[in-house]
Order: sequence, then C-alpha cells, then structure tokens
Amino acid sequence: MNGSAVSFWPASFLLLALLISILASYTMFNFLGNLKRINGNFRQFWLVGGAFVFGIGMWAKHFILRHNYEEQIYFTWIGPVAMMLIIFFSLMSFVMFTFQGIGQNRLIIGSSILAFGIMVMNFMSLFGREIESISFSLPYLILAIGLNFIGTHLSFLLSESALRYRQFMASLLLGTSVVCLQLLGESAIRIEYANNIFVTKDKLYTDINQLAVIIALGAILILLSTIVTWYIDKRLGQMDERYRLLVENSLDTIAILKGDCWGFVNAAGLRMFEAKSDGELLGKSIYAFLPAKDHFAMKERLHNLVFTGSGKAIEQEWYTLEGKLLHTEIVETMTTLNNEPAVQVIIRDISERKKNEELMINSEKLYVAGQLAAGIAHEIRNPLTSLKGFLQLIASGRKSSSSYYDIMNAELDRIEDIVSELLMLSKPQVYDLAYQDMRVMMRDTVTLLETQANLHNISIEAEYGTDPLWIYGVENQVKQVFINVIKNAIEAMIDGGAIQIKLSRESDGVYVRIRDEGPGIDDEQLAKMGQPFYTTKERGTGLGLMVSYKIVDNHQGKIDVKSQLGVGTLFEIMLPFRYPETAIKKSS
Repeated sequence: MNGSAVSFWPASFLLLALLISILASYTMFNFLGNLKRINGNFRQFWLVGGAFVFGIGMWAKHFILRHNYEEQIYFTWIGPVAMMLIIFFSLMSFVMFTFQGIGQNRLIIGSSILAFGIMVMNFMSLFGREIESISFSLPYLILAIGLNFIGTHLSFLLSESALRYRQFMASLLLGTSVVCLQLLGESAIRIEYANNIFVTKDKLYTDINQLAVIIALGAILILLSTIVTWYIDKRLGQMDERYRLLVENSLDTIAILKGDCWGFVNAAGLRMFEAKSDGELLGKSIYAFLPAKDHFAMKERLHNLVFTGSGKAIEQEWYTLEGKLLHTEIVETMTTLNNEPAVQVIIRDISERKKNEELMINSEKLYVAGQLAAGIAHEIRNPLTSLKGFLQLIASGRKSSSSYYDIMNAELDRIEDIVSELLMLSKPQVYDLAYQDMRVMMRDTVTLLETQANLHNISIEAEYGTDPLWIYGVENQVKQVFINVIKNAIEAMIDGGAIQIKLSRESDGVYVRIRDEGPGIDDEQLAKMGQPFYTTKERGTGLGLMVSYKIVDNHQGKIDVKSQLGVGTLFEIMLPFRYPETAIKKSS
C-alpha cells in the first residue's frame, strides 16, 4: 500500500462511512434494548437481526474507507468471508449480553468479543491480494486495538446507563471508534501489493458502479432497519408507558425482588407497607417484613420458581414498617430486572376479607350452636317430662305399676343415646387406627342386622368381591356408619323388599353402595340430610346420619346420596384405599 490516498472526494467518503457506522450501531443498540422487553421467539429475531444489520454496516463502512486508500477496487473471496465473520462475532457478543449468570461481566466479555470481531474484519480484508512486502508500526497498531476495545466497552456501558440520550451517545462513540480503528490500522500496517492487474477504462467504470451499488444497498438496508426499529421502539415505548400506568395505578402491590431484597415497589406497595418513600423499602430484605415462621417456606418457593417459572396464589402474612400485621394473597413469577433474573410478586391485602370471614364463621358457629341447643333441649325435654310425671305419680302414693319403671328406663335409655351421639360430634378423641378389610366389617354388619331385616320381610343381598378392600381407620366407627345406613333403609322399607349392597375398589378409593327400595327422598329433604335433629322418622333424632357423616369425614372419605321418589335411595360411601404397610414390606 502506498502512502498517498488517491480517491474521489475522500472527505465525502469518510463522512459517509462514519454515518453508516453510526446508523448501524444505533440500530444494533435498539435491537439489544428490545431484548429486555420481549421474550420467546422474538428474542431470536432481535439477536439475529441486530447482528446482521451491524455486520452489514461494518462491512459497507470498511469497503468505503478502503476506496480512499487504493486507486483500484478489488473484489476477492476475503470480502464475503470478512462480512460473515463480523456477523458471527456480533451474534456471539449479543448472545453473551443475554446471559444472566455472569452478572456485570457480561458487558466486558460481550464487548470484547465484538471488538475482536471488528478487528478481525478490518485486518483480514487487507490480505485479499498478492502481497510483495509488509511492515508494521507497533505504536499505531497498539493504539488502534486499544481504542477499539475501550470505545466498544464504553459504548455498551453508555447503552446500559440511565442517561436520556444513551443510545445515541453509545452509537456515536462506537461508530467513531470503529472508523478510527480502520484509519489507524491503515497507518499501522503498510502493505505493498503486486501490481499485476491491468486496469482498463471499462473495468474502472464497472468497479465504480459496483462500489455505488454496494454503498447504496448497505445504506438502504441500514436506513430501513433504523426506521423499522425506530417504529417498533416507539410502539414498544407506548406499550411500556401503558404498562407503567397500570402498575403505578394498580390497587394491588406489584413488586420485583432481586435476590431476597426489594428491587421495585409500586405506589400501592408503599401504602400497604406504610412507607413514606421507596427508599424505605428498596434494597431491604423481604424477610424483615415476614414472620419468622414463614422464612423457610418463602426461601423454598423462591428457589423452586427457577424451575417452575411461576407459583399459584397463596395466603401470606407480612409486617409493615410500623409493625402492623397484614393478611395477603401473593402470586410469584420469574422475570428480569436490569437484564438479571428477578422475581415479580403481586400482593393483595385481604385483611378486611379475613375479618369478614372470621365474623361470618363466628356467626355460623353461633347459629349452629343455637340450633343444636334448641334440638337438644327439645329432644331431652320430652323424656324428662315423662320421667317427672311418673315420679310425681310414685311420690303421690298411688299404686305403682312395673310398667312405670319400664317406661322410665326406656326414656333414660333415650336420653343416654342422645348424649352418646352428641359425644361423637365433640372434640376428636384419640383412636387406635388399624388396617381393616372393608369386606370383613360389612359381613359382620350384615350378620348383625340380618335378623332384624327378616322380621320386616326384607332380604339383604351383598356383593363383597374377591380382592381385599383395605382401609386405615377405626373398626367400630366404620361399622357404626354401616349400621346407621342399613337400619335407616330397613325402617324406611315398611312394605318389605331387598337391600342391595355392593363393595368395590375404584382407583384409590373403596366404594360401598347401599341401595334400598323405600319410598325415596325428595330434593328438599335430601339437601338437609346430615343436619342435626332433622329426621323423617317419628322417633328419630337425626343425629345418626350426622355422626355417620362426621366419621366418614374423619377418615378422609365422603358420602354421596341419590334418591328417586317411589323407587328408592342409594347411599355411596367412599373411603381411601390403604394397602397395609406389613404387606408392602413382605412383597418388597
């Protein structure tokens, strides 16, 4: 390469190259900025698009500046290879910027990769022709490489800053630094090429036309990309503004956690936690606002979010800055803040709802207690009245009859039955749980009630199945449920008939279906089934079925009743299937 630069309008070409370089850099920074906003498939578009536009811009800039230093334009295989390399290094650099695990080091690593790619493209293109001699100026070479790496890194630092015109300033710095790299590089490396190419006038015109086409295409591509990204950036900015207004005007707390500290809290969050400014929350550990008993559970949830991405709404207690206890619902989702992993939380204050629920529960408890007390008083008053009357007859000295004592004993037995059934509904007591075969318990129950059924001209037809139906529970209590249901069926079938019992295992449940041929139960009565002191029998208390529902519920089961007037009633009792642990150990 000779020292003099022979070209047309060198200053114009220099300004054009600088403009293309700055536009390409500006478009590239816009693409990178959109990576923080959009996830999913669009990330590949911004990554590849940014690398392509920047690579085309750098190659067009390089081609224009090379024209200032040579009398003749030469097209070799080095040109396309250099362009592909700068696109590749740009893509690798942009991918590095998206890595979250390396923190702030991503800027240093990413900018170094990009600076290296720019340097490779610039110096590689010098060796596309036959060389006679080459010489280096080490100070210029070191200065060119140093300015390239420093300028590239500073431009990315500017793009990540909070300055108002950060993208424009970063583009200006990067575009200028890559132009300076090429100008200093031309002075640092002096090459004498073999002058073995015969240039004609037609060849010169052809080369100039090719140069014009390359410049035009590069400029058009970069200009179109700049316009498109500017439009997209504007629309995304409008969307960001709408989302910002939604966040700021939300009645719920919307916050972002960086690690275990508050990274962002909206206005509703400041009011919820009784903070006068965001400085009282930001940077503070969230565990200072949580009850000590919830610290471990919160750490587990935040750790699991990395794998699940989001969690379901759960109730969580918080303390405000003033020490006030808050009852809230919280939803946690993974997100990013400043291009680093973070957790977004939405917190809704449900303290008033909890108070209302507590008042409603207390009101229902008082209502149920009143109904229960009224029922107990009514059921016990009748036998007590009878007892009092007979005692007065005996005390008056009238002739007593043994039938008086029989009636009094029957009334006392009635009171005892009521009290016993009420005790079953009291605070749960400790029972001996054991693995039981449902078929055995049902056989015992059928044997017990078969005589009573025969007296009423009723037959009991039972299908027990062939496989054991294991449950884990209290034998006497489960038998009591069967007795209550079958006795009710017997008492309902005044004209006789058949009671069909079928036992089966379905999935993880053991099902007992008891079907009678009684008169059936209408929908209104069916809705009140299991309520205390509600019964259709003349001398019933309604506590039998209530006790049965309670026993089945304590065994993690359920009772479902279906009835049809004039046809009969079906009781479906389900208890969880529990295979005996001893059998499991033997089989293993």
